[in-house]
Amino acid sequence: MPSQNQSVHSTQREHICFVEFALEILGSKWTILLIHEMMNGPKRFTELRKAIPEASAKILTLRLREMEDAHILTRRCFAETPPHVEYTLTESGLALKSVIEQLRYWGEEFSHIHN
Repeated sequence: MPSQNQSVHSTQREHICFVEFALEILGSKWTILLIHEMMNGPKRFTELRKAIPEASAKILTLRLREMEDAHILTRRCFAETPPHVEYTLTESGLALKSVIEQLRYWGEEFSHIHN
């Protein structure tokens, strides 16, 4: 029969695994900023590129594909000339709003301590 310490350790490990799982999806550079940019509605690639000019087009495309694969966003192509692509957060993506708001709040508070 496992001891109480083993049970606590197992529960702690589960929590760490959930954090690791979340970071596998959200931990890549620019991912959270991309989600933040889409919180108020669909965005075109050019809008995302203007919002995060430090990121290359190549890396933004990679991050958007990763988020699409993780079902955080959907990609909608319009049959127009020139082609028009729009990115929209899914329910899972929108569920991150409170998490991202808390990160923003923490960053704001923490920056006051260090300035």
